[in-house]
Amino acid sequence: RGGCLLCLLSLSRFHGKISREEADQLLSQAEGSYLIRESQRQPGTYTLALRFGNQTRNFRLYHDGKHFVGEKRFESIHDLVTDGLITLYIETKAAEYIAKMTINPIYEHVGYTTLNQEPTPKKLLPLSPEAPDGPVPVKDECSTEERLTSLVRRATLRESDLAPKYEKVHSFKVHTFRGPHWCEYCANFMWGLIAQGVKCADCGLNVHKQCSKVVPNDCQPDLRHVKKVYSCDLTTLVKAHNTKRPMVVDMCIQEIEARGLQSEGLYRISGFSELIEDVKLTFDRDGEKADISSSIYEDINIITGALKLYFRELPIPLITYDAYPRFIETGKILDPDKRLESLHEALKLLPPAHFETLRYLMAHLKRVTEYEKDNLMSSENLGIVFGPTLMRAPELDAMTALNDIRYQRLVVEALITNEDVLF
Repeated sequence: RGGCLLCLLSLSRFHGKISREEADQLLSQAEGSYLIRESQRQPGTYTLALRFGNQTRNFRLYHDGKHFVGEKRFESIHDLVTDGLITLYIETKAAEYIAKMTINPIYEHVGYTTLNQEPTPKKLLPLSPEAPDGPVPVKDECSTEERLTSLVRRATLRESDLAPKYEKVHSFKVHTFRGPHWCEYCANFMWGLIAQGVKCADCGLNVHKQCSKVVPNDCQPDLRHVKKVYSCDLTTLVKAHNTKRPMVVDMCIQEIEARGLQSEGLYRISGFSELIEDVKLTFDRDGEKADISSSIYEDINIITGALKLYFRELPIPLITYDAYPRFIETGKILDPDKRLESLHEALKLLPPAHFETLRYLMAHLKRVTEYEKDNLMSSENLGIVFGPTLMRAPELDAMTALNDIRYQRLVVEALITNEDVLF
């Protein structure tokens, strides 16, 4: 890509094939000056020579549509150099401080990590310049809540008395902040022109990249960031809606138990696919206000189909990828008592929200089997239906995945049969 890079370089800064010594001599008069040279050892490759700290530093320069020497990509060499000088200055002058800035965070003092321990009275923080309890929001056209930082906003929310205390890791993504920004973990300035830190895609928490490594697993997703119900991470969904289980699971099961337990072939017979998709869109649009009553969807197989679709579309299956091998090994155990003991241990590998949802589902399926004379659905039949629905092999070859289907069925069958013991 050397030719492509060359045509984009500022001719006034490009000095052709010169040595490191020549570059050092040219830059020795001015701190912060820079030039670009073509490598003498590797023609066609380019080096950024930058004067900082009374010495010339050399960086291999790359271009893939944007200029970069590390992780950050820049539209222009000037921006790359400016950001580099800022970073070098901060890391040189404040290296000791940066190394210690995660030691005494403001994070717990604001109340974020204690939010799940004791309900906090719902209130609005003072917004006047004299307010001792919180930062003064920037005046713009946003509402008061939108102006509060994600950290302070979450600290003022009151959890329901029944709210689950599930842990959830933050989904941090590199982010470019416009205007001055401060880390919500250590309260220090986030420096640089672009990609100054990371932002949680689920709750909006803004922190330094190094601070993100020590932030607790206490993500409280913001409904504004959770755009749908289906295909959304299960723990993210329940924390965003402050529920014990996904509302689609609760609502579908309640509807099925109210009018479908005696329906022949329950869960085995497929509903009309277009109407199942319509239920999905209804949940994505209306959430807990979705109307799935018999007046809208008379065929109960549409509701069972929508529930199965929800589990199939989970990005992380209900029985997670991490726990999958242990469950499959459990399915291979022939001795009933040893299988039950192994299943009990395997359940401990599930995240709390997944475990609670599985517990609720298995209790429901156990009730379905109590009407087997009417619906013809035994625990074995339900295992055939729900095995591949609740469990997915993590990147296994087709033959191995095919062989696992039998054990998936045996696992779900055992979960249903022993529901009262395991949960």
